[in-house]
Amino acid sequence: MSVLTACSAGPSTRPVIAVKGEGDQPVDQSTLAGPQPVPPLSEYKADSLPWSPCNEQMKDRFGADAPQGDQKYECARMTTVLDPPGRPGRGTIGIALTRVGTGKSALVVVNDPGGEPGTLKAARLAAALPKEILSTFTIIGMDRRGTGRSDGMACVPQATRAQLVEYDPAEPEQSTLVVAAGEASQECVLDLEGRLTAFDSWRAAADLERLRDYLGTDRLNAIGLGEGSRVITTYAQRYPNRIGRTVLDGAPDPTLDQVGVLESRAVAAEATFDAFARDCKTRGCALANPREDVTALLAQLRTGRVRGEYVDLTPGSALNAILAGLTDRARWPALADAVVKARAGDSTGLFALLEPLVNDLDENPPRFDAGLIIGCNDTATRIPPDRVKALAADWQSKHAMFGAVFARMLLHCNPFPPPKAEKVDALKSAPPIVVLSTANDLSTPAPGTEHTAQRLPGSSLIGWQGSGHGALTLSGCATTAVRDYLIDAKVPSNGTVCPP
Repeated sequence: MSVLTACSAGPSTRPVIAVKGEGDQPVDQSTLAGPQPVPPLSEYKADSLPWSPCNEQMKDRFGADAPQGDQKYECARMTTVLDPPGRPGRGTIGIALTRVGTGKSALVVVNDPGGEPGTLKAARLAAALPKEILSTFTIIGMDRRGTGRSDGMACVPQATRAQLVEYDPAEPEQSTLVVAAGEASQECVLDLEGRLTAFDSWRAAADLERLRDYLGTDRLNAIGLGEGSRVITTYAQRYPNRIGRTVLDGAPDPTLDQVGVLESRAVAAEATFDAFARDCKTRGCALANPREDVTALLAQLRTGRVRGEYVDLTPGSALNAILAGLTDRARWPALADAVVKARAGDSTGLFALLEPLVNDLDENPPRFDAGLIIGCNDTATRIPPDRVKALAADWQSKHAMFGAVFARMLLHCNPFPPPKAEKVDALKSAPPIVVLSTANDLSTPAPGTEHTAQRLPGSSLIGWQGSGHGALTLSGCATTAVRDYLIDAKVPSNGTVCPP
């Protein structure tokens, strides 16, 4: 879930760091010219980290939603440099890792900071990928710094987190939201102290290089999911001759500032909801008219909120729950049922969609906090409240259901110190990278993913005409193409279109 994730270049206030080459020496990217072949696969050092069986631990973290199958999980912890801007190169942080599969090559998975922790997402992905991928690779999931068990953040006070999620975006007065955002920033600064600005995509890319070194491979094979793709592309820029077989499944738009990104997400959310409504009609779901039914539910909640344990159900939190449900294509039937039941007075379905966002659930910290902190550290955009108010009115008129939701998110980062972006050369040459876009993806809209592909030399873009966040394992066409690329080094044709 990346509803509250901001976007732009990776930040820091320290001096520019050159990209690294063999022997950790700087690389002149001008020497990397022309097309490159798909890198060969190499064996990783299976005993380079203190791996130990952790099936029970993973079962506890999955809760009732564990993937099917008899996968065997092993977990480890890797120490890497914290490297906060104020103290470059200093401090340490532990990174949680999980591995599954029997292959001799390593394939690392990086997820959205505001989504499911990477260790769990990788395990879920492994259960759904073609079996031959797990016999060729060992899939390694990483809880990126500040998420899951990699010093997962829970610095926003519970009441403040609830205020930010509950706020009705249609409310013309936004002073309470401004105050809540300030409280969140103040408490996180106090709680994390000098570590707060060390949680970003720039330093997560350095964590990947540290992991590659531990694995003992010349190149890093990786899958970036959603905002996790930003970490992978940053890695490619910093360590261009370390790029292995790489797949990006949805990617944030590198051409837009945060205002542009959030409006593009509002547009995509409206289109995704329309796709959800069509699916609902096809299935004969209980929602007679989904858009009218949701509008009626919001009006109902404006007359009286529904009290919950960690967050109340209000128009704002209901919209956040609906966005979470729209993101996960597999949960569309449950989302439809949740809206129907909420209108009848049973809000348990919508609360279930909200719970991972706001609650420490099954030994996983609330996703809201990591999405907020890493998102704000990944963008230098700060918009004055008056302009946000104007944008909310404008976007609500253009994107009726979700426009104001995304506009008000612009207030969340205002109290946080804006980062200074690292300077790094554009990638001039790279091995083929497979990029998957999804037609209706409200987290990483297809146009932004396409812009990412255009900036990657030799990339191969596959467009899935489906809906949800990510195409891998949901589109048989896209999944087969990824399988052929990862195992057989067969690069799909750029511009391939996969049916819904």
